[in-house]
Amino acid sequence: MIKPAAHTSTLAIACDGLDKAYGPVAAVRAVNLQVEPGRFLALLGPSGCGKTTVLRLIAGFERPDRGSIALNGKSVATAEHCVPAEKRRVGMVFQEYALFPHVNVNDNIAFGLKSGPGRETRIREILELVGLEEVRDRMPQELSGGQQQRVALARALAPNPSVILLDEPFSNLDASLRNRVRQEIRRILRAADVTALFVTHDQEEALSLADEVAVMMDGQILQCDSPERLYRRPSSHRVATFLGDANFLPGTAHGQTVECALGTLPLHDRHEGPVELMIRPEDVLLEPNPDGPAEVVDRTYFGHDQLLRLRVNGEIELKARSVGCCRGLHPGTRAQLKIDLPVMAYPAKSNAG
Repeated sequence: MIKPAAHTSTLAIACDGLDKAYGPVAAVRAVNLQVEPGRFLALLGPSGCGKTTVLRLIAGFERPDRGSIALNGKSVATAEHCVPAEKRRVGMVFQEYALFPHVNVNDNIAFGLKSGPGRETRIREILELVGLEEVRDRMPQELSGGQQQRVALARALAPNPSVILLDEPFSNLDASLRNRVRQEIRRILRAADVTALFVTHDQEEALSLADEVAVMMDGQILQCDSPERLYRRPSSHRVATFLGDANFLPGTAHGQTVECALGTLPLHDRHEGPVELMIRPEDVLLEPNPDGPAEVVDRTYFGHDQLLRLRVNGEIELKARSVGCCRGLHPGTRAQLKIDLPVMAYPAKSNAG
Protein backbone atom coordinates (compact mmCIF):
# COMPACT_ATOMS: atom_id res chain seq x y z
CA MET A 1 0.00 0.00 0.00
CA ILE A 2 1.24 3.49 -0.86
CA LYS A 3 1.86 5.54 2.25
CA PRO A 4 0.95 9.24 2.12
CA ALA A 5 3.77 11.68 2.69
CA ALA A 6 3.94 13.36 6.08
CA HIS A 7 3.06 17.03 5.63
CA THR A 8 5.23 19.63 7.30
CA SER A 9 5.38 23.39 7.28
CA THR A 10 8.35 23.23 4.87
CA LEU A 11 7.40 24.31 1.36
CA ALA A 12 7.56 21.55 -1.24
CA ILE A 13 8.61 24.07 -3.91
CA ALA A 14 10.02 27.54 -3.24
CA CYS A 15 11.21 29.65 -6.17
CA ASP A 16 12.60 33.06 -5.26
CA GLY A 17 13.38 35.77 -7.83
CA LEU A 18 14.05 33.41 -10.73
CA ASP A 19 15.50 34.94 -13.91
CA LYS A 20 16.36 33.01 -17.05
CA ALA A 21 17.36 34.45 -20.42
CA TYR A 22 18.31 32.88 -23.72
CA GLY A 23 20.50 35.45 -25.40
CA PRO A 24 18.50 38.69 -25.60
CA VAL A 25 15.20 36.94 -24.78
CA ALA A 26 14.17 37.07 -21.11
CA ALA A 27 12.13 33.87 -20.73
CA VAL A 28 11.59 34.16 -16.95
CA ARG A 29 11.69 37.40 -14.97
CA ALA A 30 11.71 37.65 -11.17
CA VAL A 31 9.44 34.63 -10.66
CA ASN A 32 8.38 33.84 -7.11
CA LEU A 33 6.41 30.63 -6.63
CA GLN A 34 5.54 28.62 -3.54
CA VAL A 35 3.78 25.26 -3.34
CA GLU A 36 2.88 23.59 -0.05
CA PRO A 37 3.28 19.82 0.41
CA GLY A 38 0.48 17.77 -1.13
CA ARG A 39 -0.95 20.69 -3.12
CA PHE A 40 -1.71 20.74 -6.84
CA LEU A 41 -0.68 23.98 -8.57
CA ALA A 42 -1.30 24.93 -12.20
CA LEU A 43 1.02 27.33 -13.98
CA LEU A 44 -1.29 28.86 -16.57
CA GLY A 45 -0.32 31.07 -19.47
CA PRO A 46 -0.23 31.48 -23.25
CA SER A 47 2.40 29.79 -25.41
CA GLY A 48 5.83 31.38 -25.05
CA CYS A 49 5.16 33.00 -21.67
CA GLY A 50 7.96 31.09 -19.88
CA LYS A 51 5.96 28.48 -17.96
CA THR A 52 7.80 25.47 -19.38
CA THR A 53 11.12 27.19 -18.62
CA VAL A 54 10.05 27.45 -14.96
CA LEU A 55 9.26 23.74 -15.00
CA ARG A 56 12.67 22.93 -16.50
CA LEU A 57 14.41 25.10 -13.89
CA ILE A 58 12.66 23.24 -11.07
CA ALA A 59 13.41 19.86 -12.67
CA GLY A 60 17.10 20.72 -13.02
CA PHE A 61 17.28 20.74 -16.83
CA GLU A 62 18.18 24.45 -16.78
CA ARG A 63 20.13 26.66 -14.37
CA PRO A 64 18.73 30.05 -13.31
CA ASP A 65 20.66 33.21 -14.15
CA ARG A 66 19.47 34.71 -10.87
CA GLY A 67 17.35 33.61 -7.96
CA SER A 68 17.06 30.31 -6.13
CA ILE A 69 15.01 27.10 -5.96
CA ALA A 70 14.46 24.97 -2.87
CA LEU A 71 12.65 21.63 -2.72
CA ASN A 72 11.33 20.52 0.66
CA GLY A 73 13.59 23.04 2.38
CA LYS A 74 16.76 22.00 0.55
CA SER A 75 18.43 24.42 -1.87
CA VAL A 76 18.81 22.80 -5.28
CA ALA A 77 19.63 25.73 -7.55
CA THR A 78 21.12 29.20 -7.58
CA ALA A 79 23.15 31.00 -10.22
CA GLU A 80 26.28 29.58 -8.52
CA HIS A 81 25.33 25.95 -7.88
CA CYS A 82 22.89 23.44 -9.33
CA VAL A 83 21.99 20.00 -7.95
CA PRO A 84 21.74 17.56 -10.89
CA ALA A 85 18.25 16.63 -12.03
CA GLU A 86 18.66 12.98 -11.07
CA LYS A 87 19.39 13.93 -7.44
CA ARG A 88 16.37 16.19 -6.89
CA ARG A 89 13.70 13.51 -6.31
CA VAL A 90 11.52 15.13 -8.95
CA GLY A 91 9.26 13.13 -11.26
CA MET A 92 8.60 14.49 -14.74
CA VAL A 93 5.72 13.74 -17.10
CA PHE A 94 6.54 15.08 -20.55
CA GLN A 95 4.06 16.40 -23.09
CA GLU A 96 4.91 13.54 -25.49
CA TYR A 97 4.97 10.98 -22.61
CA ALA A 98 8.48 9.79 -23.70
CA LEU A 99 7.69 6.11 -23.11
CA PHE A 100 10.24 3.52 -24.19
CA PRO A 101 8.62 1.88 -27.25
CA HIS A 102 10.73 -1.30 -27.11
CA VAL A 103 9.65 -2.41 -23.59
CA ASN A 104 6.27 -3.18 -22.06
CA VAL A 105 4.30 -1.24 -19.46
CA ASN A 106 5.84 -3.12 -16.55
CA ASP A 107 9.38 -2.37 -17.67
CA ASN A 108 8.61 1.27 -18.45
CA ILE A 109 7.45 1.73 -14.87
CA ALA A 110 10.44 -0.23 -13.51
CA PHE A 111 12.96 1.95 -15.34
CA GLY A 112 13.68 4.36 -12.48
CA LEU A 113 13.62 1.79 -9.67
CA LYS A 114 16.70 0.25 -8.14
CA SER A 115 17.05 -3.51 -8.14
CA GLY A 116 16.13 -5.17 -4.87
CA PRO A 117 13.51 -7.19 -3.01
CA GLY A 118 11.00 -4.33 -2.91
CA ARG A 119 11.10 -3.54 -6.62
CA GLU A 120 8.29 -5.84 -7.77
CA THR A 121 6.11 -4.84 -4.83
CA ARG A 122 6.49 -1.20 -5.75
CA ILE A 123 5.62 -1.88 -9.39
CA ARG A 124 2.45 -3.72 -8.32
CA GLU A 125 1.49 -0.83 -6.03
CA ILE A 126 1.89 1.72 -8.79
CA LEU A 127 0.05 -0.42 -11.36
CA GLU A 128 -2.85 -0.71 -8.93
CA LEU A 129 -2.80 3.01 -8.21
CA VAL A 130 -3.08 3.97 -11.89
CA GLY A 131 -5.44 1.10 -12.79
CA LEU A 132 -3.17 -0.62 -15.31
CA GLU A 133 -2.70 -4.07 -13.76
CA GLU A 134 -4.38 -5.82 -16.72
CA VAL A 135 -2.16 -4.19 -19.36
CA ARG A 136 1.22 -4.52 -17.65
CA ASP A 137 2.54 -6.82 -20.41
CA ARG A 138 1.41 -4.66 -23.33
CA MET A 139 3.70 -2.46 -25.40
CA PRO A 140 3.12 1.33 -25.40
CA GLN A 141 1.84 1.33 -29.00
CA GLU A 142 -0.91 -1.10 -27.98
CA LEU A 143 -2.36 1.38 -25.48
CA SER A 144 -4.83 4.22 -25.82
CA GLY A 145 -3.67 7.81 -25.35
CA GLY A 146 -5.14 7.91 -21.85
CA GLN A 147 -3.43 4.66 -20.90
CA GLN A 148 -0.09 5.90 -22.24
CA GLN A 149 -0.39 9.00 -20.12
CA ARG A 150 -1.10 6.93 -17.01
CA VAL A 151 1.99 4.83 -17.75
CA ALA A 152 4.06 8.02 -17.98
CA LEU A 153 2.62 9.19 -14.65
CA ALA A 154 3.20 5.78 -13.08
CA ARG A 155 6.84 5.80 -14.18
CA ALA A 156 7.29 9.26 -12.64
CA LEU A 157 5.62 8.19 -9.38
CA ALA A 158 7.42 4.85 -9.00
CA PRO A 159 10.64 6.18 -7.36
CA ASN A 160 8.48 7.99 -4.76
CA PRO A 161 9.48 11.56 -5.74
CA SER A 162 8.81 14.54 -3.51
CA VAL A 163 7.42 16.55 -6.43
CA ILE A 164 5.74 15.67 -9.73
CA LEU A 165 6.01 18.07 -12.69
CA LEU A 166 3.68 17.77 -15.68
CA ASP A 167 4.24 19.63 -18.95
CA GLU A 168 0.96 20.25 -20.86
CA PRO A 169 -0.15 16.75 -19.78
CA PHE A 170 -3.47 16.64 -21.65
CA SER A 171 -2.65 18.45 -24.89
CA ASN A 172 -2.17 15.25 -26.94
CA LEU A 173 -5.51 13.72 -26.00
CA ASP A 174 -8.68 13.83 -28.09
CA ALA A 175 -11.32 16.20 -26.75
CA SER A 176 -13.60 13.25 -25.93
CA LEU A 177 -10.91 11.71 -23.69
CA ARG A 178 -9.54 14.84 -22.11
CA ASN A 179 -12.05 15.44 -19.34
CA ARG A 180 -12.13 11.81 -18.21
CA VAL A 181 -8.34 11.52 -18.15
CA ARG A 182 -8.04 14.81 -16.25
CA GLN A 183 -10.21 13.42 -13.48
CA GLU A 184 -8.26 10.15 -13.43
CA ILE A 185 -4.94 11.96 -13.09
CA ARG A 186 -6.34 14.16 -10.33
CA ARG A 187 -7.55 11.05 -8.46
CA ILE A 188 -4.17 9.35 -8.86
CA LEU A 189 -2.23 12.36 -7.60
CA ARG A 190 -4.60 12.77 -4.65
CA ALA A 191 -4.27 9.08 -3.76
CA ALA A 192 -0.48 9.31 -3.95
CA ASP A 193 -0.58 12.46 -1.78
CA VAL A 194 2.14 14.00 -3.90
CA THR A 195 2.93 17.65 -4.58
CA ALA A 196 2.24 18.41 -8.23
CA LEU A 197 2.90 21.35 -10.53
CA PHE A 198 1.60 21.29 -14.07
CA VAL A 199 1.81 23.80 -16.86
CA THR A 200 -1.05 24.45 -19.25
CA HIS A 201 -2.48 27.07 -21.59
CA ASP A 202 -6.03 25.77 -21.02
CA GLN A 203 -7.99 27.94 -18.57
CA GLU A 204 -10.72 25.37 -17.98
CA GLU A 205 -8.14 22.69 -17.27
CA ALA A 206 -6.31 24.83 -14.71
CA LEU A 207 -9.42 26.09 -12.92
CA SER A 208 -11.10 22.68 -12.71
CA LEU A 209 -8.12 20.62 -11.53
CA ALA A 210 -5.76 22.68 -9.40
CA ASP A 211 -5.85 23.79 -5.77
CA GLU A 212 -4.14 27.00 -6.84
CA VAL A 213 -3.48 28.64 -10.19
CA ALA A 214 -0.59 30.97 -11.07
CA VAL A 215 -1.20 33.09 -14.17
CA MET A 216 2.00 33.77 -16.10
CA MET A 217 2.56 36.20 -18.98
CA ASP A 218 5.71 37.62 -20.56
CA GLY A 219 7.95 35.72 -18.14
CA GLN A 220 6.23 37.00 -14.99
CA ILE A 221 3.60 35.63 -12.63
CA LEU A 222 0.78 38.15 -12.49
CA GLN A 223 -1.41 36.46 -9.88
CA CYS A 224 -1.44 33.25 -7.86
CA ASP A 225 -4.67 32.35 -6.10
CA SER A 226 -7.40 29.76 -5.63
CA PRO A 227 -9.36 29.05 -8.84
CA GLU A 228 -12.47 30.70 -7.43
CA ARG A 229 -10.76 33.87 -6.30
CA LEU A 230 -8.69 34.09 -9.47
CA TYR A 231 -11.79 33.96 -11.65
CA ARG A 232 -14.02 36.15 -9.49
CA ARG A 233 -11.38 38.67 -8.40
CA PRO A 234 -8.62 38.88 -11.03
CA SER A 235 -5.90 41.36 -10.17
CA SER A 236 -5.96 43.16 -13.51
CA HIS A 237 -7.79 43.64 -16.80
CA ARG A 238 -5.24 41.36 -18.45
CA VAL A 239 -5.76 38.48 -16.04
CA ALA A 240 -9.54 38.89 -16.24
CA THR A 241 -9.65 38.61 -20.03
CA PHE A 242 -7.28 35.65 -20.11
CA LEU A 243 -9.50 33.67 -17.73
CA GLY A 244 -12.72 33.97 -19.73
CA ASP A 245 -15.39 36.24 -21.12
CA ALA A 246 -15.75 39.57 -19.36
CA ASN A 247 -17.56 42.88 -19.83
CA PHE A 248 -15.67 46.10 -19.15
CA LEU A 249 -17.43 49.41 -18.47
CA PRO A 250 -16.25 52.82 -17.33
CA GLY A 251 -17.58 54.11 -14.03
CA THR A 252 -17.03 56.42 -11.09
CA ALA A 253 -16.43 54.78 -7.73
CA HIS A 254 -17.62 56.09 -4.36
CA GLY A 255 -16.19 53.77 -1.73
CA GLN A 256 -18.05 50.44 -1.94
CA THR A 257 -20.32 51.45 -4.84
CA VAL A 258 -19.84 52.59 -8.41
CA GLU A 259 -21.97 54.65 -10.76
CA CYS A 260 -22.02 53.43 -14.37
CA ALA A 261 -24.34 53.16 -17.36
CA LEU A 262 -26.08 50.21 -15.68
CA GLY A 263 -26.85 52.20 -12.53
CA THR A 264 -25.34 51.90 -9.06
CA LEU A 265 -23.50 48.63 -8.45
CA PRO A 266 -21.74 47.20 -5.38
CA LEU A 267 -17.95 46.81 -5.44
CA HIS A 268 -15.72 44.07 -4.03
CA ASP A 269 -13.18 46.64 -2.81
CA ARG A 270 -13.22 50.32 -1.98
CA HIS A 271 -12.30 52.70 -4.80
CA GLU A 272 -12.62 56.42 -5.46
CA GLY A 273 -12.85 58.21 -8.78
CA PRO A 274 -12.70 56.91 -12.38
CA VAL A 275 -12.53 53.13 -12.67
CA GLU A 276 -12.98 50.33 -15.16
CA LEU A 277 -15.53 47.69 -14.12
CA MET A 278 -15.27 43.99 -14.85
CA ILE A 279 -18.55 42.05 -15.02
CA ARG A 280 -18.65 38.35 -15.88
CA PRO A 281 -21.41 37.43 -18.41
CA GLU A 282 -23.00 34.94 -15.99
CA ASP A 283 -23.53 37.77 -13.49
CA VAL A 284 -25.83 39.60 -15.90
CA LEU A 285 -29.33 38.34 -15.02
CA LEU A 286 -32.04 38.77 -17.67
CA GLU A 287 -35.81 38.63 -17.63
CA PRO A 288 -37.86 39.10 -20.85
CA ASN A 289 -39.63 42.45 -20.67
CA PRO A 290 -40.93 44.38 -23.71
CA ASP A 291 -40.09 47.65 -21.94
CA GLY A 292 -36.64 46.56 -20.75
CA PRO A 293 -33.52 48.56 -21.66
CA ALA A 294 -31.62 45.57 -23.10
CA GLU A 295 -32.13 44.05 -26.54
CA VAL A 296 -30.77 40.63 -27.47
CA VAL A 297 -28.67 41.17 -30.60
CA ASP A 298 -27.18 37.71 -31.00
CA ARG A 299 -27.29 34.30 -29.32
CA THR A 300 -24.81 31.40 -29.34
CA TYR A 301 -26.41 28.21 -28.01
CA PHE A 302 -24.28 25.51 -26.33
CA GLY A 303 -26.99 23.26 -24.92
CA HIS A 304 -26.12 23.59 -21.24
CA ASP A 305 -26.03 27.36 -21.57
CA GLN A 306 -26.07 30.17 -24.11
CA LEU A 307 -24.05 33.32 -24.63
CA LEU A 308 -26.13 36.38 -25.45
CA ARG A 309 -24.90 39.63 -26.96
CA LEU A 310 -26.93 42.59 -25.73
CA ARG A 311 -27.35 46.22 -26.63
CA VAL A 312 -28.36 48.31 -23.62
CA ASN A 313 -30.10 51.66 -24.03
CA GLY A 314 -29.30 51.50 -27.71
CA GLU A 315 -25.53 51.98 -27.26
CA ILE A 316 -23.78 49.78 -24.67
CA GLU A 317 -22.84 46.26 -25.70
CA LEU A 318 -22.76 43.52 -23.06
CA LYS A 319 -22.39 39.75 -23.00
CA ALA A 320 -24.66 37.65 -20.78
CA ARG A 321 -24.51 33.93 -20.12
CA SER A 322 -27.80 32.22 -19.37
CA VAL A 323 -27.86 28.70 -17.94
CA GLY A 324 -30.65 26.29 -18.86
CA CYS A 325 -33.52 27.11 -21.17
CA CYS A 326 -33.55 30.39 -23.05
CA ARG A 327 -36.95 31.51 -21.68
CA GLY A 328 -37.67 33.31 -24.93
CA LEU A 329 -34.36 35.20 -25.04
CA HIS A 330 -33.89 35.22 -28.80
CA PRO A 331 -32.47 37.96 -31.04
CA GLY A 332 -34.84 40.91 -31.05
CA THR A 333 -36.19 40.17 -27.56
CA ARG A 334 -36.09 42.99 -25.03
CA ALA A 335 -35.24 42.27 -21.43
CA GLN A 336 -34.74 43.75 -18.00
CA LEU A 337 -31.27 43.17 -16.59
CA LYS A 338 -29.96 43.01 -13.05
CA ILE A 339 -26.53 42.58 -11.46
CA ASP A 340 -26.67 41.48 -7.84
CA LEU A 341 -23.11 40.44 -7.05
CA PRO A 342 -20.29 42.88 -6.26
CA VAL A 343 -18.14 43.69 -9.29
CA MET A 344 -14.42 44.21 -9.70
CA ALA A 345 -13.00 47.66 -10.43
CA TYR A 346 -9.57 48.73 -11.64
CA PRO A 347 -8.13 52.24 -11.78
CA ALA A 348 -9.09 53.69 -15.16
CA LYS A 349 -5.44 54.16 -16.16
CA SER A 350 -4.75 50.40 -15.83
CA ASN A 351 -6.46 49.31 -19.05
CA ALA A 352 -3.25 47.73 -20.27
CA GLY A 353 -3.33 45.39 -17.27
